Amino acid sequence: MRLQSRAPGHEAAIEARLFLPPGPGPHPALVFLHGCGGLFTREGTVNARETDWAARFNAEGVAVLMPDSFGARGTRSMCAPADFDLGLYRARPWDAYAALAFLAARPDIRADRIGLVGWSQGGGAVLLTIREDDEARPAGLARDFRAAVAFYPGSCRPGGLRRPLATRTPLLVLVGEEDAWTPAGPCRTIVEAAAAAGSPVAIHTYPGAVHDFDWPGLPRRARPDFRTGAGIVPVTGMDPAAREDALRRVPEFLLPRLRE
Repeated sequence: MRLQSRAPGHEAAIEARLFLPPGPGPHPALVFLHGCGGLFTREGTVNARETDWAARFNAEGVAVLMPDSFGARGTRSMCAPADFDLGLYRARPWDAYAALAFLAARPDIRADRIGLVGWSQGGGAVLLTIREDDEARPAGLARDFRAAVAFYPGSCRPGGLRRPLATRTPLLVLVGEEDAWTPAGPCRTIVEAAAAAGSPVAIHTYPGAVHDFDWPGLPRRARPDFRTGAGIVPVTGMDPAAREDALRRVPEFLLPRLRE
C-alpha cells in the first residue's frame, strides 16, 4: 500500500506494510519508524527487529503499520555521514502523520488509539513528530498519537532537536549505556529537562548495552563503515538482558494507553 507524505521538498507516495492481528477489529494500532538502514533487508524482506516486535503486538490485538521513508525517495541507507540527508530526516514526521491518517480512516482501526514507535533515526523522528511545535503536525489535529516509544533515538543530544523537547504525548525512551552512536548521557539530559518542564516523558537506560540491543540475534560488532564525523566507531548488537527487559517494559507502557 502507499501513503501520501506531503513533506515540503520531499513529497512522495511512500510504501507501507500493514500487519493486522486476527479478528475483525476495530484494533488499536502502532506506527513503526525504521532506523537509518531502512525498513528492508537486501533480500527485500522487512527487518527482523520490526517483524519480531510486530508479531508480539499482533498477538496482543494491536495492528502495526510500517512506512518506508527511503524507497520512494531513492535512498537505501543513511547510516554513514556521507549518506545522511538532513532534509529527508526532517521529512519523516510527515510520514508518521500520513500513517496516522491512513490508519484512522480504516474501519478496522480505533482512530483514537494509535501509538508510535521508532528505532535509531526512526527514534529521532519520533521525538520530532510528537513535539507540540513540529511543523509536520496537521492543523486542527483531532486525534494525536496516544503514546510513543523511542529506542536509542537519533538527535537526542543538545542541539539535535533544534529546540527543547516539549510534548503532551506520553513518551518512553530506551538507550544502552554503552551506546556510542546515540549516547545515553546527553539523551538523559534532554528527556529529564522535558520532564522537569511538565512533559510526560521518561528514560530508561541499560548497563552494558549498545545500539540495536533489542534486535533479535544480532551479533555484537563494531561498524567502522558507519564511523561518525567525530571519528566514533559505532558498535551494534543484541543485549539479552536489555532485550528481555524491553520486551516487558514496552508493552507495559503502551498497551494500557492503547486499550483504555
